[in-house]
Amino acid sequence: MRLNIKVCPNSSRQEIQTDINGKIQKVFLKKPAKENKANIELEKLLSKYFKAKVKIIKGHTSKTKTIEVTR
Repeated sequence: MRLNIKVCPNSSRQEIQTDINGKIQKVFLKKPAKENKANIELEKLLSKYFKAKVKIIKGHTSKTKTIEVTR
């Protein structure tokens, strides 16, 4: 399964924001975007959320990322 997610690094909270249907829209991360810290935190957070392996496919340096979830 592939998802397009907007990431907000360096936030005061760590939260996954969904719409009414349960689709992920934004992910707020506490870590800054420097030295790949936010990407690592994003993969850990989403792997806990989905209880599956998560990998960033596209957008390593962008706020909009394409994520692949494999079960």
